[in-house]
Amino acid sequence: MIVLALFLRWRVSNPNEDARWLWGMSIVCEIWFAFSWLLDQLPKLCPINRVTDLDVLKEKFETPSPSNPTGKSDLPGIDIFVSTADPEKEPPLVTANTILSILAADYPVEKLSCYVSDDGGALLTFEAMAEAASFASLWVPFCRKHEIEPRNPESYFNMRRDPYKNKIRPDFVRDRRRAKREYDEFKVRINGLSDSIRRRSDAYNTQEELKAMKRWKEKVDDEPMDRLKIPKATWMADGTHWPGTWTVPAPEHTRGDHASILQVMLQPPSDEPLKGIAGDSKSMNLSEVDIRLPVLVYVSREKRPGYDHNKKAGAMNALVRASAVMSNGPFILNLDCDHYIYNSQALRDGICFMMDRGGEGICYVQFPQRFEGIDPSDRYANHNTVFFDVNMRALDGIQGPVYVGTGCLFRRTAFYDFDPPRYEDHGSCFFGRHKKAAVASAPEISQSHGMEDAENQEINAPLIPRKFGNSSLFLDSVRVAAFQGLPLADNSHVKYGRPPGALTGPRPLHLATIAEAVNVISCWYEDKTEWGQSVGWIYGSVTEDVVTGYRMHGRGWRSVYCVTERDAFRGTAPINLTDRLHQVLRWATGSVEIFFSRNNALLGGPRLKLLQRIAYLNVGIYPFTSIFLVVYCFIPAFSLFTNQFIVASLTVTFLVYLFIISVTLCILAVLEINWSGIELEEWWRNEQFWLIGGTSAHLAAVLQGLLKVIAGIEISFTLTSKSAGDDADDEFSDLYLFKWTSLMILPCTIIMTNFIAIAVGVSRTIYSEAPQWSKLLGGVFFSFWVLAHFYPFVKGLMGRRGKTPTIIYVWSALLSICISLLWVAIDPPSGNNQIGGLFQLP
Repeated sequence: MIVLALFLRWRVSNPNEDARWLWGMSIVCEIWFAFSWLLDQLPKLCPINRVTDLDVLKEKFETPSPSNPTGKSDLPGIDIFVSTADPEKEPPLVTANTILSILAADYPVEKLSCYVSDDGGALLTFEAMAEAASFASLWVPFCRKHEIEPRNPESYFNMRRDPYKNKIRPDFVRDRRRAKREYDEFKVRINGLSDSIRRRSDAYNTQEELKAMKRWKEKVDDEPMDRLKIPKATWMADGTHWPGTWTVPAPEHTRGDHASILQVMLQPPSDEPLKGIAGDSKSMNLSEVDIRLPVLVYVSREKRPGYDHNKKAGAMNALVRASAVMSNGPFILNLDCDHYIYNSQALRDGICFMMDRGGEGICYVQFPQRFEGIDPSDRYANHNTVFFDVNMRALDGIQGPVYVGTGCLFRRTAFYDFDPPRYEDHGSCFFGRHKKAAVASAPEISQSHGMEDAENQEINAPLIPRKFGNSSLFLDSVRVAAFQGLPLADNSHVKYGRPPGALTGPRPLHLATIAEAVNVISCWYEDKTEWGQSVGWIYGSVTEDVVTGYRMHGRGWRSVYCVTERDAFRGTAPINLTDRLHQVLRWATGSVEIFFSRNNALLGGPRLKLLQRIAYLNVGIYPFTSIFLVVYCFIPAFSLFTNQFIVASLTVTFLVYLFIISVTLCILAVLEINWSGIELEEWWRNEQFWLIGGTSAHLAAVLQGLLKVIAGIEISFTLTSKSAGDDADDEFSDLYLFKWTSLMILPCTIIMTNFIAIAVGVSRTIYSEAPQWSKLLGGVFFSFWVLAHFYPFVKGLMGRRGKTPTIIYVWSALLSICISLLWVAIDPPSGNNQIGGLFQLP
């Protein structure tokens, strides 16, 4: 930082008088880069690595003791949310595998519930979940019996290592063969569901048409036959209309207009283990295995025209309310449909932090995202290891990592606009001091606080529906969740805790409970409440995840980053260049929205720590770096075109500063690589894609954000496809697939302009009577620096066979020519300034 400050001071005090415009542009860009670099580096001052000890967790919560004689698990409940919206872009088989990995997780069965949010209301997803629930009765006991890892059947059966290694049970080979055979049949059924639904619907619709024609013939009046309109309905297997989205859209059966759907596919298990049967030579011996399954619920919230359904954030809030009414786990884990549990004990790792001393102040535990199906070279930095293994670990030493949208274990009450316990006496929640009594000792309110709490509750009673809605079952669940999520009060040092054995078992799902759950997912329930404003996932941004985490940190909560030895979760990422750019565009647009909203870190409250505030400020500011980055990428070309440079000459002072800054930046990079454990190639890929994204998606995001702020033009985004490419023989076929997007124009223009400028500069210097090699070397060096960063982008344009659409070359050539002519007009060649003698007339 000292060297950088001295260098900028020297640069400002030593202008290039022959090219002040070039010097001025470079100075402005360099000052912004220094500011941006500081925002990125300051939050890294306190990096930290955390490790969990699951043996201690088991000893404390699942081992017989004087306070727990039976050794029954005293771990809190977890509700797991899985979100999906489009079965065409998010294949049901992928979602089904994620569900199976959840149902087979190593966590007390009676404490686990899984909720699938289908925001598209598709029958295909519904029937795929039903198939997954049926197959789970075999797959889950198989995983428990043989300690299978990972517990996603698709990943497990496609493993490239020996599946029989360390398996000592003599019946493992037989059991595995049966599980594989059953899974292959399961895949066939899932992949055939679309055709099955279509054939079934066609048959039922044909029957309805025949019945309508028969009724028409029996009528006495002469109503024309063409006026008979039989809707092309989508039919369920029981012969009734599907209440969600139909294949052929019809009124009240479209993606934005359908009824609420809630189906309990797996009922709550009993409170005691249930062993299977011994079986015979053809079936699995499950006599020593607990065959109970966790709760599985399919949810599709109601959607009606005229309502803003708030995309994923609205779907998540619907699940928060429905799960609170049904299972009310004090902790919530949210996963995307393509992110499955890779480590079956990951839930225990997260609970370790929540149940540790001081854990009552943790709002969420964020796990890193790990990906499968990425090309070996990770051409477009899809693994994002610099962010997940450097930046996030560094934030863990301040107030905690940001929430990144998936793989995050939440404390349920953190969604309810509650303050952490250390701030609760000054909190803004409607319970006031009533909440303190609820979370400090037991569900029953202590007698000493009874009178005062009753008065507070009576005063704040009118605010309750305004905040949470008018569901009495939901309101009753709030105190229970707050109490059950506390650590054990097993010693005098625990200030906020619950006594051992105070948790209740799973509650049965009565019809009244399910009816109330349907009520809270209706589209009108959030009207005139604070859902999406201060309660639940926050609305108003494409990146609702970052905003939600920011609000929690702003109330004084802290978060924790949990990096496990074996990856906790794994998912998929787009390896196609166009899909990757659109993904980055969505993230950057959300950051611009945050910057221009009241969620800007500069407006955060006093409970947000300084370095945490700087980190969130960087989240909102980083897309604006693209403006200066684009200009700086053209500066080497401008230098070569005009035979000028950003400094008057390559003096010793300039070169020494440049050398020292380069060395210190390299040292910082080496330090980050060493303590984070990432590879040098991963760090370099991140640097390359930072430039590629900065000159394409980030700049487009700034323009879109400004349009939204100034003109009120909303930007819509499509889902990132989770389906594989068409080439079944090549798992990386998407990498070579070219898809045109306007985001590619500017990077192509920068590349072509720099190539042209290098040719012009070299020609001028070679044929000049007094060649100025120092200016040529400066311009050529920085041009090659720019071009080296664009190497993955160029490979992406070439595709597998080197085919690039002509439109890219046309646009880039036109823009390059315009830029070249512009600088010729600004500084026309004359005399010695002519490009050597190449363009001189004889």
